[in-house]
Amino acid sequence: MVESYLKIFLTSCLLILPLLYKTSHVFRYYAKFSIYILFCTINAVYLTPFFCLRPRHIRNFLIASRLCSPVRLLLGVKYELRNTHYIAKDEAFIVVSNHQSILDVLGMFHMWPIMQKCTVIARKEVFYVWPFGLGAWLAGLVFIPRTDVEKSKEIMTETCQMIKDKKAKLWIYPEGKRYSDGQIHPFKKGAFHLAISAQLPILPVVFNQYTFLNHEKKSFDQGTVIMTVLPPIPTCGKTLDDLDSILNETHQKMSTTFHEINKECEKSKKF
Repeated sequence: MVESYLKIFLTSCLLILPLLYKTSHVFRYYAKFSIYILFCTINAVYLTPFFCLRPRHIRNFLIASRLCSPVRLLLGVKYELRNTHYIAKDEAFIVVSNHQSILDVLGMFHMWPIMQKCTVIARKEVFYVWPFGLGAWLAGLVFIPRTDVEKSKEIMTETCQMIKDKKAKLWIYPEGKRYSDGQIHPFKKGAFHLAISAQLPILPVVFNQYTFLNHEKKSFDQGTVIMTVLPPIPTCGKTLDDLDSILNETHQKMSTTFHEINKECEKSKKF
């Protein structure tokens, strides 16, 4: 009797869930994010033992990106990368980009095979979200304790030296947190202070607005993310006196590109 009820329940789920996914945007919203998180978590568990063999190796994230990227097909999100020649250079850069959603990570994964060597700055709290946090740390993610300024500076200085030695890239979100209101918000100074101190060029990357994703209305449809890499902004010969001008220049160029691409997408009605 119990087996019969179980079969009926499973059969009902198999019939109802696809219908809900197709007809309810709220159900689809939560289902897609659940798929995304579950997919990344499973990969973190799977990869952790392998990363233990070469912990925090600069190319570990390249492996993770190849395994995690296919989830975009399940989510119905396509990625288009423009100006790949800038990001493909075998040089050390401080990469700065706007930050709208946890889906930005998928955009980074799409770029990793081109960048090859890259690591990312994240707040220390992310480390405790296991198994993802542990896997990310073993992959080489750099965790910063925001409440400990001196420790943060020490970690950032060591990381900068590492990417200079390995000709790698350090990815930072200068807005400090995620925004999904169609604007690029003011930048914090950390990334630019770091770039000037290390005399590393800044490489801006702009993600277009995720019009297919609306957190307030709980909708997550199919869509295309355009990632535009802008020409590097040099810091060689610059001092901290130039920090504000470089920050403002970067913000202005990224904001202009952001709005231009959004208009392009709106005009084409393809995204």
